Amino acid sequence: MSLSTLSLAREPARSAAEWTDVCGYDDLAPDTGAAALIAGEQIALVRTRGGAVYAISNYDPFSKAFVLARGIVGDKGGIPRLASPIYKQGFDLRTGACFDDPNVCVPVYRVKISRGRVLVGRGAAGSPP
Repeated sequence: MSLSTLSLAREPARSAAEWTDVCGYDDLAPDTGAAALIAGEQIALVRTRGGAVYAISNYDPFSKAFVLARGIVGDKGGIPRLASPIYKQGFDLRTGACFDDPNVCVPVYRVKISRGRVLVGRGAAGSPP
């Protein structure tokens, strides 16, 4: 499955833990992101070179566009990072905090891998202050 076809996820049946099955783990190439629509929210799923998967809001507060899934994946001092493709502000994939402006933070979401599938927890795990 190409990343362009991963842009919208289907809504499967909900579990008691409120997880949404978004895609196969292997559908996410290392060092890339893909956008998913989950419960009406645009989320960027990011797989790092090391194999970890993160979910962060797809909304870039600096460009005011839903583009973070197309950002540059890397790290800053060992911290997994996603840089906006527009103005290049970097966000900590674990917390959503902006490296370039400590007053800016984007929501992050819980992620788990189960049976080769990427599941995202409903509701933001961390949100802007």
